Amino acid sequence: MKKPWFLKSPLVRRHPVALAILVGASALHSVSAASQQATPAAPAALKEWPRLRSAIPADPAIEQKIRGILSGMTLAQKVGQMTQPEIKSITPDQVREYYIGSVLNGGGSWPGRKKDASVADWLALATRYYEASMATDLKVKIPVIWGTDAVHGHNNVRGATIFPHNIGLGAARDPGLVEDIGRSTGRAVRATGIQWVFGPTLAVAQDIRWGRTYESFSDDPVLVKEYAARYTRGLQGRFDGDANAVATAKHFIGDGGTAGGKDQGVNHATREEMINVHGAGYFGALEAGAQTVMASFNSWRDPAGVEHGKMHGNRELLTDALKVRMGFDGFVVSDWNGIAQIPGCSDSSCAQAIKAGIDMVMVPDDWRNFIANTIRQVERGEIPMERIDDAVTRILRVKLRAGLFNGAPAGGRFAGSATAVVDRALARDAVRKSLVLLKNNRGVLPLTRSARVLVVGKSANSMQNQTGGWTLTWQGTENTNADFPNGDTILDGMREHAGAGRVVFSENAAGVDVRGFDAVIAVIGESPYAEGQGDIVPSDTLRHTRRHPEDLAVLRAVSGRGVPVVTVFVSGRPAYVNDLINLSDAFVAAWLPGTEGKGVADVMYRAAAAGRQAVFQGKLPFNWPGSDCGIAGGAAAVLFKRGYGLDAGAEQMVGELPVESAAACAARDRVSIFPASTQAGFQLLAAGINGELLGGALSAELAGPVMLPPAMPRLKVENAQIHTQQDARRLTWLAPAVLIARAGDSIDLSQFAKRDGVLRFDVVVSAAPNGPVTVGMECGAGCRGAATVTRALRDAAGKGRKTISVPLKCLAENGADLSRIQVPFRLEATAPLVAAFTRIEVAMDGSAAYASPASAACPTE
Repeated sequence: MKKPWFLKSPLVRRHPVALAILVGASALHSVSAASQQATPAAPAALKEWPRLRSAIPADPAIEQKIRGILSGMTLAQKVGQMTQPEIKSITPDQVREYYIGSVLNGGGSWPGRKKDASVADWLALATRYYEASMATDLKVKIPVIWGTDAVHGHNNVRGATIFPHNIGLGAARDPGLVEDIGRSTGRAVRATGIQWVFGPTLAVAQDIRWGRTYESFSDDPVLVKEYAARYTRGLQGRFDGDANAVATAKHFIGDGGTAGGKDQGVNHATREEMINVHGAGYFGALEAGAQTVMASFNSWRDPAGVEHGKMHGNRELLTDALKVRMGFDGFVVSDWNGIAQIPGCSDSSCAQAIKAGIDMVMVPDDWRNFIANTIRQVERGEIPMERIDDAVTRILRVKLRAGLFNGAPAGGRFAGSATAVVDRALARDAVRKSLVLLKNNRGVLPLTRSARVLVVGKSANSMQNQTGGWTLTWQGTENTNADFPNGDTILDGMREHAGAGRVVFSENAAGVDVRGFDAVIAVIGESPYAEGQGDIVPSDTLRHTRRHPEDLAVLRAVSGRGVPVVTVFVSGRPAYVNDLINLSDAFVAAWLPGTEGKGVADVMYRAAAAGRQAVFQGKLPFNWPGSDCGIAGGAAAVLFKRGYGLDAGAEQMVGELPVESAAACAARDRVSIFPASTQAGFQLLAAGINGELLGGALSAELAGPVMLPPAMPRLKVENAQIHTQQDARRLTWLAPAVLIARAGDSIDLSQFAKRDGVLRFDVVVSAAPNGPVTVGMECGAGCRGAATVTRALRDAAGKGRKTISVPLKCLAENGADLSRIQVPFRLEATAPLVAAFTRIEVAMDGSAAYASPASAACPTE
């Protein structure tokens, strides 16, 4: 192929970024008009929070009924209505006893803790909770409301259709499709007896390093606002049908704008940006009638230096802006133990959050103490009774509007219907519309159905990878194809279109002669993650193949053999993939398509003679990076702009793209080890004192308590929470054993030691050790350095969360070669010791709750 003129330019050779600009410009210049979709003009910027008119107006009859109910309630009954435990932590009888207003199921929580629970099982549990709530001694019985994270279909239920995640819907640019998906999701949750959905997510993600980028429709607030309104209408409407579920606009506000894309981090937006960018989706959802709003974990510190604090405690936004100015008369729910992040608060106590405007408190586990603490705070005057009455009024208003007082969950038209959770045709259509064609040299796509095709890559036959996070489990991990009886992989789609005899699958292409095929389809991409587990730290790069070298290896194995290579990239965000695009003749961004993998093949293959050809029509919902370090550098770092997308068969050539040498993108001041982003490459493992592994990785959420090894246990490992949802692992030592974190490659931590670096971790000690406990690092065979922290753990026993820190200089003095660390965390102990661990990290500063400065001697006891 003849190289474009600009590849020969001395400017390009000296300045690789200039090449990215020219290549991008060249690509866009030759694209057909349909490939670049104009973004609707943004409305004039608002200077103040707007006054909104909800599609569901106040009803005097409902208001009168609320006053009657409220007047007959005791304080304990009111606080019970404001409390939302998790189903694993509360029985139906406790719902009755404590007048509980709501329950929820978190990601990976099912009736009876059974992953394969049927629709009938879900409905049966919903019925038991409902009947318990109607058996209280309240003068007017108040039905419980069950909330769930049905964020791309009813994704906690086995057999339910899983739609593309929001980023894919943003690429589809089809508001009607989004409304239909909302309606389908409402029908599915009502089939299981659930009435409330924690969605839609309305974040306007600004940094694709954020692990929740795939939950954002787009970085375009205009699109997010339109989608917010249409999804809310489909899911909830005006409660004029028994397929409607209560919608939640979340997370209020600014979660998508945190610095560096750090989940639960700090948003530095101006007030005008907070209104016009991060507020846009809420304007659409609230005008459409959304009845609940979920507060966000993030903080806000504006450029003027004003510290607005955590959203859960922000009265300015939760009450003054949302309820007063925008006229929202539904209720605000907190996120998972979100109140505990406010200074001076805990999981079970936070007067500030309630006074700020939180009406219902999601307190998954410690809900009994929360009720007792809140009652005392009201009795002592710390929380005004008027605020309690306002919160319960709002909760009752939503329950009455939603028709919860009209009958049991089992009375709905779709209740118990296994077919109501399945909507495969709609999902398949969504997949087709979401695909974005980034490159199609020589019109490789669509393929003929007679072509003999080699399919490679880890995601071709993986329902887990194509459905992503928030699917059956919180992180979307630990799933197999058998967990999706009503779905198909992308490979299944290839075989349906071309016939099984023309499609050969080899995940890594080992030993396969590529020249015997007409085309190669490589299906690669990210593995599942959710929330902060998917964050890419600012010091890391956006280079996909740094985290997934297996994808580069498989493309190198099939590229350059004279056979066209089509790459399907399955991911929750755009990524720096210039190296992969160069090895591909065609490149498709498939996002996280969900259960209907056949929708991908529909567009990649030519239709049968009598069929209608499905075409590529997706447009990028975010800018696609042309630089290792993202798009923060401006237009020069953007390879494909938002709105870009080719039509199949377009005579469009993308030339050789520059591939930057891998390098850190920012000065690194810490290395997160656990819970680290799944992108970071660390595995948390249990081992014997001689190094033998006792079981699999403990980094991902556990399905339940694990005994390691199973035959002769030395450790019991469980999920635990110290800061946020399931962020810790609680270990019970039954015999000598080691908790380790292992790196994929050796890492150089020597610079940390020069700047008083420390190895530190947060711990909650339930049972103190008798024998010695050491913490250290390993650097290969016979290379290790450790310090003794027995006294620190004993001192921490029974005192809640503590931070323990060991200077890196100490570990180096004791034998660790910090330039080649393979195990950055190693804690060895024996029984008795019961402790939960989280926030294991290496940090530049030596500040911590325990341990002397880095210049002092190592702890020795």
